[in-house]
Amino acid sequence: MNSESFVSISAGIGGGFFGGLLLGYALKKVVKLIAVIVGLFIAGIAYLQYQQIASFNWDRIEGTVSTIANATTITFNNYNIETLGLTNLGIPLTSSMSAGFAIGFMKG
Repeated sequence: MNSESFVSISAGIGGGFFGGLLLGYALKKVVKLIAVIVGLFIAGIAYLQYQQIASFNWDRIEGTVSTIANATTITFNNYNIETLGLTNLGIPLTSSMSAGFAIGFMKG
């Protein structure tokens, strides 16, 4: 193995890890923000129903959310994400990015 190949692989691993770390940290912050907004929205709806200002069919809302979640899951399962990541980015970059993502998501 020559030095140019070693430098290229090392740069890919380091860059992938750092990119995954930033991506994981940012995604965790976005997910927390969305969870707070959705929680406040649902609490507001529940308060309006408690005050009898508005009336909501919770069974229908639950069914709609469940349908959307199932459709999203089916859509993501139809794409072979693992194969796509390995063929386009290469194993060293993909593995270091996933390790960085996991650490960034846990530590954020």
